[in-house]
Amino acid sequence: MTSPAARAALDLTADLPVTGLTDFYRDLHRHPELSLQEHRTAARLAERLAKAGYETVEGMGGTGVAGMLRNGEGPTVLLRADMDALPVQEETGLPYASEVPGVMHACGHDLHVTWLAGAAEALAAGRDAWSGTLLVVGQPAEETGQGALRMVTDGLYERFARPDVLLGQHAAPGPVGFYAHSPGLLMSASTDVDIVVHGRGGHGSRPETTVDPVVTAAYLVTRLQTIVSREIPARESAVLTVGKIEAGTRHNIIPAEAHISLNLRTQSDEVRERMIAAIRRIAAGEALAAGCPREPEVIVGATFPVTMNDAGTDRRIAAVHEEVLGAGTVLDFGPVMGSEDFPHLAQGGIPYSYWFVTTTPADVWDAAPGADLMEKFLAVPSNHSPHFGPDLATVVPGVRTLVSAALEYLA
Repeated sequence: MTSPAARAALDLTADLPVTGLTDFYRDLHRHPELSLQEHRTAARLAERLAKAGYETVEGMGGTGVAGMLRNGEGPTVLLRADMDALPVQEETGLPYASEVPGVMHACGHDLHVTWLAGAAEALAAGRDAWSGTLLVVGQPAEETGQGALRMVTDGLYERFARPDVLLGQHAAPGPVGFYAHSPGLLMSASTDVDIVVHGRGGHGSRPETTVDPVVTAAYLVTRLQTIVSREIPARESAVLTVGKIEAGTRHNIIPAEAHISLNLRTQSDEVRERMIAAIRRIAAGEALAAGCPREPEVIVGATFPVTMNDAGTDRRIAAVHEEVLGAGTVLDFGPVMGSEDFPHLAQGGIPYSYWFVTTTPADVWDAAPGADLMEKFLAVPSNHSPHFGPDLATVVPGVRTLVSAALEYLA
């Protein structure tokens, strides 16, 4: 028997304005905005929320949008979408490709905003089917890990209402039609670390008069890779990536400094702290071995928390999703090494469910090399790729997942 939430969700999404939502998505995709610069995106979302009857506020946490719809007694449910794009030059060749040089919605946040707008409008139009309070959040700066916390600090819950449950979703690679839930650990923590190696600069023809920080940095890049392979237990999951190395200005000048930027992915605080301690030790040791005039600087920067779904909440949402989207569409492929700042919205322990929606176009998936699902999964464009282009066939099901999740608490 279909649950009341599933029946109501199917009813409220039976006549979605697909053309209008698709046009909205294409417009957002053409006009991507970087973190904390999402002025146009926020205005377009706020306009739709206000028109649907939401009490709407812009500029929260910088460029965030929040809309609240009170509809009688009942729980408060928060639906969230992130809005920022990435500094990526688009190479999809789509007719609605980014018109902003060097900036692209390469992570699907434009699709997230479209899903959120569609769900907010459907729930507002069908308020006879539910009771409670709906809080809709367009969040800035997810890519930099700042936006969720900025909105909470700016009084999101004081100015509106403290939610009883948080709900969110993310576009992901994979054949269209699957919804990935994990009742527990879903995504890893992310930590940025910067290292400054101090050498002694000079002329490239006289290296004996210098201490070359480039050579030391090169040793560091190699040695740092042994942290995961030789210091972290095999039962733990961890990744260390050297994302950037910078030094020098000309071919024949030995610089005085070299800068290395790292990113760590961990699934526990203990492993994170162990990796940071190892980075400090290795950096100090290589600098000492090279005769650097001073110790290197190791600076711990932006950190994303672990995303840990409340098990009961996530199982509840997964069940209604399978009712609405069909048997066999909900999968649990376990935790991934990606990261999210969504848990910052869960201040004080608010339970949440966060899931993935697969969005790879059928022709792209079918053309990908590989004999099985995992080989194809590794071959298709992933989030942050300049070729990442979600299938617009996911607009309707992505709205349905949010609507059904909200109605599971409000219906």
